[in-house]
Amino acid sequence: MPQLTFAQPARRNLLVPVLIAFLVLGIAIALLMRFTPNTMADLAITHTTVYPTHTVFKTDSLVVGHDHAEDALYVLTTLRIDDRLRLPLFLKDFTATLTTADGQVFTTSAVEKDDFANLYTSFPELKSLASAPLLRETMIDPGQSAEGMVLLHFPVTKDAWDHRLTAVLNVDLYHQGTQTVRIGRASEVIPNASSSRTPPPTDLSPLEPPTASPAPASP
Repeated sequence: MPQLTFAQPARRNLLVPVLIAFLVLGIAIALLMRFTPNTMADLAITHTTVYPTHTVFKTDSLVVGHDHAEDALYVLTTLRIDDRLRLPLFLKDFTATLTTADGQVFTTSAVEKDDFANLYTSFPELKSLASAPLLRETMIDPGQSAEGMVLLHFPVTKDAWDHRLTAVLNVDLYHQGTQTVRIGRASEVIPNASSSRTPPPTDLSPLEPPTASPAPASP
């Protein structure tokens, strides 16, 4: 009786498909790295102006030297943001951190849009130094840029600012986290204005009732 034999299918060589798969994957990774930017956005400080203030708060006390004085500094820094993604960027918030020469750290939030009017009323010279602000909730289209002023307030003197260790601006983005940029000394310009003012005593004390003028005498 003849012996039955069954033909065995030839074993497929898997080396070639595996090599092709790795080649395709390598090309895909290379293209992804080639066309994906390293950063979400490019941040740059174009120029910065500082505005020191010295405010003396008068009181009704007769004690010499009882008045209260306060030094503060407003930093007007212009920020440019370039969108490097293929998605729009949405600006959520601006904060800044100042580290002084003696190691003190001050963190502040940028002045809100609704506070500009009152601030410019209190310090008219500040308005002359200001420019169009870069506002929260601004959208930057892919490949486009936005530029504007970010106004910061620090409870320090100008000397403390001039001798600072670092000052950084933090830009909080919706969906993409936070990016920072240094406020360098090279961006600073020298302003022509500063303020020293003394609010009237009524700023800190209740108003006195008006005194009626005497009626003119009858002829």
